[in-house]
Amino acid sequence: MPLNLIMLGAPGAGKGTQAERLAARRGIPKISTGDMLREAVQAGTQIGLGAKAIMDRGELVSDDVMIGIVQERLSRPDTRPGFILDGFPRTVDQATALDGIITGQSPLVVVVDIDVPEVELVRRLTTRLVCRTCTATPEPVDGRPPTVCARCGGELVQRSDDSESVVRERLKVYAVKTKPLVDYYRARPTFYSIDGAQDAGRVAADIEAAVTEALRASLGETTR
Repeated sequence: MPLNLIMLGAPGAGKGTQAERLAARRGIPKISTGDMLREAVQAGTQIGLGAKAIMDRGELVSDDVMIGIVQERLSRPDTRPGFILDGFPRTVDQATALDGIITGQSPLVVVVDIDVPEVELVRRLTTRLVCRTCTATPEPVDGRPPTVCARCGGELVQRSDDSESVVRERLKVYAVKTKPLVDYYRARPTFYSIDGAQDAGRVAADIEAAVTEALRASLGETTR
């Protein structure tokens, strides 16, 4: 059965890391709107240039732009076995639009919310580095921050939206606009809240257990 999964959580909660791990294990694409926007910024496209100024202020790109980007991406053939969305939806309006986009596809949509205390989010975001070349966010090695990108060997730098002032503004925006998504999805039987303050391996195991439970429950319903 196709697996469609929405990864929720505040900036710095580890959505990207966990989405990438799960996508590799399940053999389905990880779709990160943040990555798509940053690639557009690096390429200097019209959308990228407009989005850069907005992201540098810690604000969200408009719903219309994000919905259009995601709708186009989900129409590609590689999403037929399923997909993992990282960074979308970020507002209830986007979530409502997504429900319409995926109507008629797999009935199984798992929603995972990675919950991390704010003080830990600020620490993570203000100390993380990204690759200047490929935009990857390398994980620590043996508890130590990497010095070069393990993927391409590129230079690691701080993102322009990871300064403390911008981070705190991003978390305020999240609390106002994105956190209501938890209430939007909470009543669904395939909604799971995961403790994201644990080490990454434990978080990954808890997410895998949630996905397995959702798949089994869905199969049970279809074979009654």
